[in-house]
Amino acid sequence: MFTPIETSIGALLLHQATSVLLFQNGTVLGASGYIRRLFSTPTRGTLAFFAGMAASILPLRAFLPELLTTYPAVPSTLQAALVTVGVGAFVGWGTKASSGCTSGHMLCGLSRLNAWSAVAVAIFFPMAMLTHHVVHPSLRTEACTPGVPCYTPMYPSHKTTTSLVIFVAATILASRTVPRIIARITGTVNKPSLESLGRQASQFFAGLEFGLGLHITQMASPGKVLAFLSFPKFEVWDPSMALVILFGIFPSLIEIQLRGLSKPPLFNEKFEVPKKTLKDVDWMHIVGAATFGIGWGLTGICPGPAILRSFAQPTWGLLWIGGFWLGGGIIANRRALASEGTCG
Repeated sequence: MFTPIETSIGALLLHQATSVLLFQNGTVLGASGYIRRLFSTPTRGTLAFFAGMAASILPLRAFLPELLTTYPAVPSTLQAALVTVGVGAFVGWGTKASSGCTSGHMLCGLSRLNAWSAVAVAIFFPMAMLTHHVVHPSLRTEACTPGVPCYTPMYPSHKTTTSLVIFVAATILASRTVPRIIARITGTVNKPSLESLGRQASQFFAGLEFGLGLHITQMASPGKVLAFLSFPKFEVWDPSMALVILFGIFPSLIEIQLRGLSKPPLFNEKFEVPKKTLKDVDWMHIVGAATFGIGWGLTGICPGPAILRSFAQPTWGLLWIGGFWLGGGIIANRRALASEGTCG
C-alpha cells in the first residue's frame, strides 16, 4: 500500500547517502560496483560501506521494527534456486554492460544531469515495467491489500512518525559530523588518503543511510517495487517509488547545483565521477540497460536491495549474488571492463 510518510522520509536518507559519498569522498554510490569490488579488489572503505548496510538492521530492529523489510521465502526447490541464480545473472550482465543500476544511474546520475545515465534510466525503467506486465499478468503483489486499491495511503502512528523523524535527523547529523571529527582527531583534514579513517567513516555512514533508506522506503521489498511497476493498472499500483524519485533525487540535484563540483571534496583531491556523455552511448550500454531492466522486472530486486536481503537470507544471497557475479563475468567487451565502477 502507498506509504507517503515513511517513503518520503526514507528517500531523504537515500539522498544523504549519495551526498555524503560525493561531497566527502568525491565518489558516487553504485551498489553493483560495490558488490564487484568486494569480490575483486576489496578495500577497507568497501568493507566499511557494507558494514554500514549490515548495521542498518540493528537500530530499526531495536526502535522501529515495523519498518524492517519482510522478504519472500528462500527458494526451497532446485528450480526456484536456478531461477534466483538466473535472475542474478541477468542483473549482473546488464549492470556491468551499462556500468550501473538504479543507485548509480538513477540516484546519482540523474541528480548530476548526466545524459549517459539518463539514457540508461529511460531504457531500464520501461523494460522493467514491460517485463513485470508480461511475466506477472495479474500485476497484484503482496504489497497490496486485497479489496483495497493499492494507491490508498496508509499512515504510521504519531508515535512512529515522531520516532522516525528524530532517528533520521540524528543519523543525518552523525553522517555529516562524525567523519569530520575523526579526521580532525587523526589529523587528516584536507589531507586526502584512500585509507584515512575519516574517509572510511564516510563510507560506513553512506552504507548505513543507504540501508536505512531502502528499509524505511520499503524499496528493499520486492513486492513494493513490483507494485510500482504495475502502472498504469491503478488498483494494483503503489506510487511510493515516485516519492523516492522526488525526495531522493531532487534534493541531490539542488545541492549539486548550489555547491558545484569545483571545490575538492573533504577526503579526496578531486571528484571521481563518470565523465561519459550522450556521445558515449553505444549498443552495449543500451543492451545492458535493457537486460538489467528485464532482470529487475522479473523479481523487483536490484543490487542495493539484494545486499540487504543477503544479510537477512544468506542462502538466497549466495544464489543471487553468485548469479550476479557469473553474469558480470561473461562480459568480455573492453569498453565495459574499462568503465567498471564508474557509475556502479
